[in-house]
Amino acid sequence: MSFKDLGRELSNWGRWGPDDQIGTLNLVEPRHVQAAAGEVRSGKVFQLSIPVGKDGPQSGIGGRLNPVHLMSMQPDDWEPHGLQVADDWIIMPLQSGTQWDALSHVAYDDKLYNGYPTDQVRTRAGARQLAVDAFTDRIAGRGVLLDIARLHGVDWLEGGTAITPADLEAAEVAQGVTVGEADFLLVRTGWRGRLLAHGRDDWMSTEPGLGIDCARWLRDRGVAAVGSDNWAIEVIPSETGETLPLHCILIRDMGMPLAEILDLDALSADCAGDGVWSFLFVAPPLHISNAVGSPVTPIAIK
Repeated sequence: MSFKDLGRELSNWGRWGPDDQIGTLNLVEPRHVQAAAGEVRSGKVFQLSIPVGKDGPQSGIGGRLNPVHLMSMQPDDWEPHGLQVADDWIIMPLQSGTQWDALSHVAYDDKLYNGYPTDQVRTRAGARQLAVDAFTDRIAGRGVLLDIARLHGVDWLEGGTAITPADLEAAEVAQGVTVGEADFLLVRTGWRGRLLAHGRDDWMSTEPGLGIDCARWLRDRGVAAVGSDNWAIEVIPSETGETLPLHCILIRDMGMPLAEILDLDALSADCAGDGVWSFLFVAPPLHISNAVGSPVTPIAIK
């Protein structure tokens, strides 16, 4: 079965109406958010983003560079009473670090999610439909971390390792947790640790990640969104030989936002310590008009 055939089978086009902008985030209802608040027991807070700066993982592939951080300090003669003010500028691709992929990020056959034509995304105007600011108030709910690297007893999975539904279910059993409807699923491959240990050389030329069969598993479980500590969620090279087939299915066909380049190591260590692998997850994108992605600092609260 080609990824396009699988995408047609799993498609959510029209499921939430012809004008839908948020896809699988529709699954998260107020009752899910209310229940997720009950996951907070100790008050421990984990931020799940990598630092924003020149030492990020980008290598220039596809024009993505690491952020450039500039600063200014007003001289002491700027104001008669000696006031001095420092300011910052950040020049960066919005998807150069920890990020959300919006539903306008990926298309094929000239169609975006829900059948919107690709001309809804223009070079100067940005995304007129399916922009990232459509879900600034929708990324809050129960998060579940499945640690596949820990499951296999390694610091990180090797590049090109495809995670299967069987892996996800084995992690559920090992961790004593179940991924349910409207959950935000985070998958740890250890690839962030590989970056810290060996630097960014070759880090973005391959990666372990979800295999294409996980698409049906995610839909059957009713997952709201998925994130990982790698740079593209899915295994690279792909199992099909095509470029980003799982992106095409999850974003374009199913309408599922993706969170990439997360830092899950501290959260994983704590979950392994207390045996609690679910938490309140809050991760709104920046309120950027017409953007196809956004930097984010996700928070897990246990």
